[in-house]
Amino acid sequence: MILTGIARLGRDAEIRYLPDGKAVANLSLAYNHGKKDGEGKRPTQWISASLWGERAEKLAEYLTKGTLLSVVLNEVHIETYDKKDGGTGTNLKGMISHLEFAGGKREDGEKPQQERSPRETPADYAKKQPEDSAGQAGGIKKPLPGGFDQMDDEIPF
Repeated sequence: MILTGIARLGRDAEIRYLPDGKAVANLSLAYNHGKKDGEGKRPTQWISASLWGERAEKLAEYLTKGTLLSVVLNEVHIETYDKKDGGTGTNLKGMISHLEFAGGKREDGEKPQQERSPRETPADYAKKQPEDSAGQAGGIKKPLPGGFDQMDDEIPF
């Protein structure tokens, strides 16, 4: 079974290494679902997820409590275990095949660790470049006056 959705990390990633040296990061993912209750809160489904290999090592420091993620989980399954009180418990588990940082404001009010800078447009880039002897910024050609109607209709592709 494959599960795709937006989740928030319930705690910081825990990274460990297998005897063969392969890294695995354990994540606790909180998925909201259903309708809000009287207090305005939606039910939460917790899923234990694992991220393997080099991605686990490189991303572990950024996978902190409260981070919003877009996640694709493979091999989603229910595991049962014996509780301390003698009963049987269940845990929903999966393996992360794709992960993206979804951004947004954290619920605890803190800013995310990394904030993206706004993308630089080609016009912004051109403004930074020194002009050459022809008055063009950094070898970037200025647009032709007149727009599309001045262009050649014979496009080779």
